[in-house]
Amino acid sequence: MATKRRKTTSRTTGRGGATKTATSAKKTPVSKSGEKPRKKRFNYPRAGYGPIRRWIPSLRFVLGSIFATFAVGVGAFFGMYLMVPIPEPDDFALAQATTVYYSDGETEIGHFAEVNRASVPISEMSPHIQHAVVASEDGTFYENNGVDPKAILRALWNNIQGNPTQGGSTLTQQYVERYYMGQTTSLPGKILEAVLAIKIDRQQTKDEVLENYLNTIYFGRNSYGIEAAAQTYFGVSAKDLDISQSALLAAVIPAPSAWDPAVDPETAEIRFDRVINLMEQDGWITAAEADAAAFPETLPVATNSALEGPNGYILNEVRQELIHDAGFTELEIDTAGFKIVTTIDQNMQQGAVDAVNAMPDDRPENNYVGLISVDPKTGEVLAMYGGADYLERQRNSATQDRAQAGSVFKIYTLVAALDQGISPEYPIDSPATYTPAGTSTQFENIFGTSAYGITLRETTALSMNTGYIKLNEEIGPQSTVDMAIKLGLPEDLPGLDANLGNVLGSASPTAEEVALSLSTIAANGERPDSIHFVSEVQNRSGHVVYSGPTTSTRVIDTDTATLAAYTLEAGTQANGTASKLSALGRPIAAKTGTSSGPRSAWVVAFTPDLVTTISMYQIGEDGSEEDLTPFGGYSLITGGSAPSDLMLNYLKVAYKDRDVERFPDASAILQRLRSTLPPPEEEETEEPEEETEEPEETPSPTPTPEPTTTPEPEPEPEPEPEPEPEPEPEPAP
Repeated sequence: MATKRRKTTSRTTGRGGATKTATSAKKTPVSKSGEKPRKKRFNYPRAGYGPIRRWIPSLRFVLGSIFATFAVGVGAFFGMYLMVPIPEPDDFALAQATTVYYSDGETEIGHFAEVNRASVPISEMSPHIQHAVVASEDGTFYENNGVDPKAILRALWNNIQGNPTQGGSTLTQQYVERYYMGQTTSLPGKILEAVLAIKIDRQQTKDEVLENYLNTIYFGRNSYGIEAAAQTYFGVSAKDLDISQSALLAAVIPAPSAWDPAVDPETAEIRFDRVINLMEQDGWITAAEADAAAFPETLPVATNSALEGPNGYILNEVRQELIHDAGFTELEIDTAGFKIVTTIDQNMQQGAVDAVNAMPDDRPENNYVGLISVDPKTGEVLAMYGGADYLERQRNSATQDRAQAGSVFKIYTLVAALDQGISPEYPIDSPATYTPAGTSTQFENIFGTSAYGITLRETTALSMNTGYIKLNEEIGPQSTVDMAIKLGLPEDLPGLDANLGNVLGSASPTAEEVALSLSTIAANGERPDSIHFVSEVQNRSGHVVYSGPTTSTRVIDTDTATLAAYTLEAGTQANGTASKLSALGRPIAAKTGTSSGPRSAWVVAFTPDLVTTISMYQIGEDGSEEDLTPFGGYSLITGGSAPSDLMLNYLKVAYKDRDVERFPDASAILQRLRSTLPPPEEEETEEPEEETEEPEETPSPTPTPEPTTTPEPEPEPEPEPEPEPEPEPEPAP
């Protein structure tokens, strides 16, 4: 009788004393072929389980995977710790204001700043601000090693719950982000941030970390660092901050622009109370001090005063030049700590401002003046008056506003004629009225005056309209346009047309554009390649990284330039329209100009070393140009009245310390040209015809040129006596 095989079992005692029965032997599965199955490297999907459970990893597999991942992560973290060096500080964390100086390189005009920062040692920071920031941003700062795992897990859990009210970054991590790395939100970036925080915590003391943090952090109102913030919010130094002030500054750190009391007082107060409570909980202040802490009053938000006053126009021109001509970026200008030396002469600049401020008290508020002085050899701007206050009006009167040039435009017809070989001694008749052949357009001199047998030089000094119309007719009005462009006026200048009346100044340039064109004459035919305000830019190390261009290009020959200066010099002599400038006691060429209305009045003057242009115009309440309101005792504002007074007062200062420079002698050129002069014509007397009504011309910024316009006169000077006519008031300058 066969005996049955018995299963052997054994009992083992489990946790809690329970008895378990175990089978002593297990069957080894065998395939149909009789071979044992190959053992799986990974028991997944798990054999011997149902269709669903077989896909669920075992606990051993899960725990092993977690452990392996953790081990790899820890290994990678410590590998990074050993291999990653502490980088150089972020440029923005070290950002400094760029300072702009006068041409002496020592006297400050102003500054550009992306950041308002003034770093101070921790010994000059109030203990209250230190405690408030630590309590608000990192309560374990003095105990942790640069990171706080509990805070990280707590922040992670809050984010999972959809309540991201608390960050996991320690104060040291925030310091690393702002001082070394810049803002980062990626996982690799955050890991690197944590690594650096641990390394820095081991290499720097807590006071060093806190000091650098407080000098780097942004507090709003363009204030970086605790010293700037204390001054901006409360008008005190960082060392004098009290408990309440410190609590408020710490409260706004996470969102300074949004939680500024001036923006959101309710949220700011809630944040303030939170910091006070945390300071009490952490033992930095007593309960009594917490109860006594009241929400502090802050200063009003200040405007950017760096651009205030007349110098704001200079600073803006410097900035635009560096961006558009030198290739600097806005960020570089605001944060690189450059030293910018301008071309502006401090004494001349102050002289320009003083001269404008000294104008008669009854000058209308909407009367505007643009003034600019340029070195004709280099194109360097030595002085500029663009307005009274850049913060009130950002449009520059000297470089942006346009005004019809009036008789100043005769300069371009003059140079074109000289360039064609016409002599300053060329005789020109100026009848009271003149209608060019083949046209019905009548041009006239003011008050029906006329002059015959006078030279081109005298015609220029007296600014005779009809004489210049005849000259423009002879050389061709396109020649006037071409010469204006050649000397430096832009091709797209408003009102610059090739009509016969363009000589009377229907085009509307800026004072800066006219200064560039006259520089060509003053520099004996060489036009500066640019008008510029920047002499050089130095970096923090004192190395020059940019120099303003001082080159020039010859555009007219020396003889033409010499004759032009000689001709225009007559304008400052006894009966010239700019005769007031003779009081300077030095050779100087000048020309006045007045548009119809008058809506604009000009005076320009130059010597071989200095070119100055002044424009005056008036803007109505609707933004359009209007007639100049008389002031200062004048019944009519013309180029020879208030603008010439201003020019004289300014040039007395501008030329005070300058040697007298004379124009080249023109006598040899004149002698050579005398053989080309036509024989003198018989004198004739012409009665003035019926005056035509003067059309109005719009000075700027969108002129309406009228070729038949006769600009208004300069009433004060009288012309030189001629064989027939009596001395007459100056026709249109």
